[in-house]
Amino acid sequence: MDTRKANILAVDDTHANLRLLTRILTGHKYTVRPVPDGLLALSAVYAETPDLILLDIMMPGMTGYEVCEKLKADERTRDIPVIFISAKNEIFDKVKAFSLGGVDYITKPFQSEEVLARVETHLSLRSLQTTLEEKNKALTEAYEQLKSAQNQLILREKMAALGQLVAGVAHEINTPLGAIRASINNISNALSASVRQLPQLFQELPPDRQADFFALSQAALENRKNLSSRETRKLRRSLKKELEEQGMNETDSFANILANMGISHISPFIRLLEEENSSFILQTAYNLFVQQNNSRNIMTAVERASKVVFALKSYARHDDSDQMLSANVPEGIDVVLTLYDNQLKKGIEVIKNYGEVPDMLCYPDELNQVWTNLIHNAIQAMEGKGILEITVRIPDASELPDIRSDSETEPGQDAYVIVQITDSGCGISEEAQARIFEPFFTTKPSGEGSGLGLDIVQNIIDRHQGRIKVESQPGKTTFSVFLPISVSG
Repeated sequence: MDTRKANILAVDDTHANLRLLTRILTGHKYTVRPVPDGLLALSAVYAETPDLILLDIMMPGMTGYEVCEKLKADERTRDIPVIFISAKNEIFDKVKAFSLGGVDYITKPFQSEEVLARVETHLSLRSLQTTLEEKNKALTEAYEQLKSAQNQLILREKMAALGQLVAGVAHEINTPLGAIRASINNISNALSASVRQLPQLFQELPPDRQADFFALSQAALENRKNLSSRETRKLRRSLKKELEEQGMNETDSFANILANMGISHISPFIRLLEEENSSFILQTAYNLFVQQNNSRNIMTAVERASKVVFALKSYARHDDSDQMLSANVPEGIDVVLTLYDNQLKKGIEVIKNYGEVPDMLCYPDELNQVWTNLIHNAIQAMEGKGILEITVRIPDASELPDIRSDSETEPGQDAYVIVQITDSGCGISEEAQARIFEPFFTTKPSGEGSGLGLDIVQNIIDRHQGRIKVESQPGKTTFSVFLPISVSG
């Protein structure tokens, strides 16, 4: 604001004083609006907001104090600087003037030099205040834009990571769907056979052998494990040897069926296998086992597919509320591990050391992005083969000085959760460690990394008032994330 072109409202019930003030101020290029009483002063202010008000105190009808009170009570006019003018020179009057929001006090009879000096001072202060408010507003807008851009960057990074995971996620869903289709087909065939076999079986089989038949079926369900091909062959050979020692026929066929049912010894079922129609009995028992075992396989496959879908929904969710939510850190890590399962199971052993940690207030979606970036980097560093160890615990007090100082600790905020993600990959050089969190810095070949992943990680952890550090050597790299605990509930 050019103070020489300022708009000044002069209020005084004495016309001589008004003329004098007008002459002094207009002589120095100020625009002056003279007003003879308080009510007209308020009307003039609302008609056109002045840059400064010179306000007489003692006026008939409405005093200057009352005018000032109304101005300061109105949001539209409270910031207009008011300089009181009065013949009163008592301390009490001056204190009251300042308590009502006046910025200065001029005693009558006033001198032109004093009036001009005080007016110029407060117009300059008002100009600086206005400029500061405008800059604060611009900074606030810039901050909001920056925060929005950062949120968008985090979201784009999340979607980019999700895009890389889509093939693996599709595989993780298609695999249980394939298992369900195969199991339904097996159940259908076995059920058709059972419908034909069971009536005949119960007509021909004595009651005590019927009990043995059901015991065989129950043993198959209780003992059945997911044996490897090698283990199944070994079990088949062992059963065949037992059958041969008992002098039974069809040892190959019986051993094969019993091995597939997971039966490890034939001794409890000798009498059943010695029946004249033992081949028919065993095949009927196997068909019942197939139905029950495949029903169990369907439940396992459904649970697996549900887990993947839940992880996908949890990861893809985006919360725009910008409010901290109660979340469990290990559960968030498990969501990310589920989405990476297809890559991990090809050659990476995952070791999880989850200690007892409380649920905490945080931004769960953003923390999941942290775990995604760190786990993704670990997989790449190991080139898909190695050991990934994830530890979640409450750190020892001796570890905390490395991540905070007393000046950074707020009351009640002296507890942390530490998440350590360790891989057995190639390691990070000392030169790269010094720059690893810089934006756009990457050790990956051109086109394979934006260099923003760890910068985003750093920003998210800073937003949680946490710390991250890296320790690396060939064969072992550990990223340690310290998060202050704000316990929910």
